[in-house]
Amino acid sequence: QAELGLNEHHQNEVINYMRFARFKRGLCLKTVDSCFQDLKDSRLVEETFTVDEVADMLDGLQTVVHGEVESELINTTYTNVLLLRQLFAQAEKWYLKLQTDVSELENRELLEQVAEFEKSEFTSSNKKASGDFVKPKLAPLNEGGSELLNKTVACLQEENEKLKTRLKTIETQATAALDEKSKLEKSLKDLQMIQRDQKANANQDITEWENKVAALKSQFEKTLNDSTATQKFLEEDLVTTKHDLLKVQDQLSTAEKELEKKFQQTAAYRNMKEILTRKNEQIKDLRKKLSK
Repeated sequence: QAELGLNEHHQNEVINYMRFARFKRGLCLKTVDSCFQDLKDSRLVEETFTVDEVADMLDGLQTVVHGEVESELINTTYTNVLLLRQLFAQAEKWYLKLQTDVSELENRELLEQVAEFEKSEFTSSNKKASGDFVKPKLAPLNEGGSELLNKTVACLQEENEKLKTRLKTIETQATAALDEKSKLEKSLKDLQMIQRDQKANANQDITEWENKVAALKSQFEKTLNDSTATQKFLEEDLVTTKHDLLKVQDQLSTAEKELEKKFQQTAAYRNMKEILTRKNEQIKDLRKKLSK
């Protein structure tokens, strides 16, 4: 007979579930058959039908069968969830975490193996009827449960030893970390002292530079003020000089006019003017003669 790779107890549980599934499957097939039979009894009362009548009967049959199959599939899904719930609840009592691989549900090789197992289990004459279920029996306390408990205790003890070893390692690391922390704190204090000294020296240098800058600023302001006063004095002197120059130029012009006037009133000027007049007359006569 084909085996599923399980122990006897679990294999009997699988057989019980398969017997239940076969029973539900048989009911579903009977329901589908009854749908067809109802159609035959209620609609097939005449010898000839039109295409529309046949289509109408098939549509009605499709609706009924679709509803029955869908209801059965949904019910099967819910029963599978209840079965998984029982298994997970039993596992959680022992603090176990079960895992499922949904991709294996479509493994053709495993499906064929289950089919062979079902065939071998339910076609033999010495098997129980499909309606008879094997009721599960409680395992003795000193077998399944205590064995699992002993394994759990052993695992916990092993984990405890690992934790102790890890705790010692952590304590060693913590001690080393505290030593390193003390060294770092000492180094930090030394560094802070050096920093304070450097800061004091830097403050002293800054004060000296500030005094120098203040002295230079004062000297610059004094020089700027002196330069401003000198510039103002030069500007005023320049204006005064310009006024004096204009005054002198005016006086010079007046003196030249008076000098020219006085020169014109002298005898020499009058004689020279008469001589120039006579010469001009002579030149005119000569030009007339030359023209003739």
